[in-house]
Amino acid sequence: MTTPKPEPSVESDVDLRPYNSFGLPARARRLVRIRQESDLRWVVNHPDWGRASKFILGGGSNLVLTRDLQPLVLKVEVPGLRLLDAGEDWVIEAGAGERWHDLVAWSLAQGAPGLENMALIPGTVGASPVQNIGAYGMELKDHFESLDTLDLMTGRVVTLDRAACHFGYRDSVFKQHLAGRSVILRVRLRLPKAWRPKMDYLDLQRAAEAAGVSEPTPSQIFDWVCSIRSAKLPDPAVIGNAGSFFKNPVVSEAVCREVIARDPHIVHYPLEDGRFKLAAGWLIDACGWKGKGVGGAAVYEKQALVLINRGEARGAEVLTLAQAIQASVFARFGIRLEPEPVVI
Repeated sequence: MTTPKPEPSVESDVDLRPYNSFGLPARARRLVRIRQESDLRWVVNHPDWGRASKFILGGGSNLVLTRDLQPLVLKVEVPGLRLLDAGEDWVIEAGAGERWHDLVAWSLAQGAPGLENMALIPGTVGASPVQNIGAYGMELKDHFESLDTLDLMTGRVVTLDRAACHFGYRDSVFKQHLAGRSVILRVRLRLPKAWRPKMDYLDLQRAAEAAGVSEPTPSQIFDWVCSIRSAKLPDPAVIGNAGSFFKNPVVSEAVCREVIARDPHIVHYPLEDGRFKLAAGWLIDACGWKGKGVGGAAVYEKQALVLINRGEARGAEVLTLAQAIQASVFARFGIRLEPEPVVI
């Protein structure tokens, strides 16, 4: 006889400060923890909650809360890690509620490298395709296989491949027409067994040179990435933040030449399509924002790309600071910075 799974409970007036990495004050009127597919089906089929407006919450690492949340909050906590042998590749399947960094460390421990350049990126596995996370020359889409997502209107589980996700730079179908309409349950990543290091970024090359290593191992790259990120980015458990706050702007070759003509030292990277990626942190630093703030929100003194909660900040203060930075960068460089986090 099969034991029926318990129904999830609906929590009321939930403090969301522990559930957003900025530590911003906000409350959820109602919240349901989604730990398995059946929890989500219960919500969809419920006579009241099924028709209610909903807000999907993962790790809260890409979120700026400026107010309380009136919709039903679906807190995604689906666990699970599996390593599958796929011939010349490894395929990792992870529950949407797993921490991304834990997945990276776990895959290395299982002898399935390939994600080490994206170590220490905050947030959950389920949020990684939404944002198409990336770091040090690698993006999620480079290793993405498929994911399972549940449609909040029909209750059907659909498997989407890479093409269906429409990945872009910090973008995907989940930030476009599927925003708020489906919940990611599981993500699968494909990692070649014939591993090759990705050492395009200067910071990694300098770390290898300092260590006297010409052929780094996956674990060495993992350690270097963790060290580099820790030196630049504050730990959200200590200083509230959402990681890199602005996207690195992508511009045409002509625009890049114009900016270089005015500021020859600007950090820029050529892309395969002929365009150039400009370092948003450099642009912000050049405008003199490092260490400055609005109320409890400030620009991190070690990395201008990061906005922090220096104590009791409110979401409105973070938003005001971000808008002031955008205006400053546009006035000097003619470049519009686009925030990475979702502002609610």
